[in-house]
Amino acid sequence: MADSSSSAAPSGAAKPKAAPKPPNPAFKMMGLPNMRFKLPSRNWMIFLTITGSFAGTLMYDRREKRRVQQKWSELVAHISKESLPIDQMRRKLTVYLAAPPGDGLRVARDHFKEYVKPILVAAALDYTVVEGRREGEVRASTAESIRKLRRKAGEPSSAVEETGVEAVVAATRAGMGIRDEPGTKGDLVIGRHTWKEYIRGLHEGWLGPLDAPAPPQEELPVDTLETASAEQPAGLMNPEVATIDSPEFSEDAKPETPETEAEEPKKEEEKEKKPAGPTPAYIYPSEYSSASLPPSLPQSFDSSIPVEFPHLLGFLNTPIRIYRFLTQRYLAEDVGRDVAALVLANSSRPYRDDAFSADSEPTAASIDSTPSPDSSFADLSPRNYEQQTVMQAAEKEWHKSVHKREEDEKEREWLDDVVLDPRIASRMQRAILSPEDEARSQRLAQQQEYILGEERPAPVPFWKRMWIKYGNGESEEDLRRKPILGNLDGEDGQ
Repeated sequence: MADSSSSAAPSGAAKPKAAPKPPNPAFKMMGLPNMRFKLPSRNWMIFLTITGSFAGTLMYDRREKRRVQQKWSELVAHISKESLPIDQMRRKLTVYLAAPPGDGLRVARDHFKEYVKPILVAAALDYTVVEGRREGEVRASTAESIRKLRRKAGEPSSAVEETGVEAVVAATRAGMGIRDEPGTKGDLVIGRHTWKEYIRGLHEGWLGPLDAPAPPQEELPVDTLETASAEQPAGLMNPEVATIDSPEFSEDAKPETPETEAEEPKKEEEKEKKPAGPTPAYIYPSEYSSASLPPSLPQSFDSSIPVEFPHLLGFLNTPIRIYRFLTQRYLAEDVGRDVAALVLANSSRPYRDDAFSADSEPTAASIDSTPSPDSSFADLSPRNYEQQTVMQAAEKEWHKSVHKREEDEKEREWLDDVVLDPRIASRMQRAILSPEDEARSQRLAQQQEYILGEERPAPVPFWKRMWIKYGNGESEEDLRRKPILGNLDGEDGQ
């Protein structure tokens, strides 16, 4: 009898693997492989969880962002439906745009096209964009536009204005009797750096002179005077006889050497290669209090609105930049509210100062409407205006290279503090949404209302939207716009 222990399988031996499940006959006939569904591995689960969470958060944010922009666009879209007389031009806004500190102008343009332009297009408003590629260009453009208004009002000036395309178009429209649409216009300023230049340009235009001040005379260095005095005879050492204007002290009397002649062309080439900077300021903040008001100064300016432009650079700031990339819906909400308030132009308020509390809402009666042109504000204590603290936190995010000052720089619009003259600050107005418009925007977000004078169309199914967008379908709006042509060949028997 054979030993049973030898014929039995060892207890620790592995069990034989089960036969693989036969493939589906239908898949086998189609030539598909035997696909076995199983859970992914640990590493794949981690990867899919991270990428899926990021993709889902991004898709949710972009969907909410489109809804927010649609809400503010529907709030102002009724303006595009209003008809104008044939002798009126649509109301025009002015958009001030400048390259952010440490970056180029393209980033600012993209911010305008993504958050601001859709609302302006929905209202069918015209706008003019004032761009600045370098620091100080927006300030110079703003001041020059105000000086042109003062010259047109009849203030004397010796400056000769160049006749450009805008002047020719304006003269042609005036000759044809075409005028602008009645109502307030408005200024839309994007970014803290642009806002500081806008404030400087506003003060320079209204408080500064119409003609450019004479350039300061360059003083001779002390080393040149000591060298010239050492080379003079003893009779010319008397300070009562020797003057700076004498030919002995002039630069023309210096002997020219081959090295000096070779350096002059190099300096001229360097000046030509260096790009021309903005126009120097006609007036500085320290001179605001002593400047007199021009007779053409209005009692109140058109409404303005500062628009947020967060711009953060640096590799170490990547977590903050990712968070902002995934929460653009909040920025679209804030920017949309400000732009819609300026487009509707239904309500405005003066900018607050230290005389108002944060809880109280100032009224139009609190504006200093008619200040005396001869009054002096030099004896007033410094005040804290709202214009000084608007988007102030954005300065901390500017690149560190922007905060560096050079020794020969007298002023920096981006780094200097915002200095306001009470006569100009009291005339500035900020556009706000009226309570009625705010309540209607909430109803638009809940899809309880639609554009004024219109009914909300029926929702389109998802498959139909995909067929219209990627297939050969046509929407009902496109079908309504399609022209209906009769029988042009006369084949209907008539």
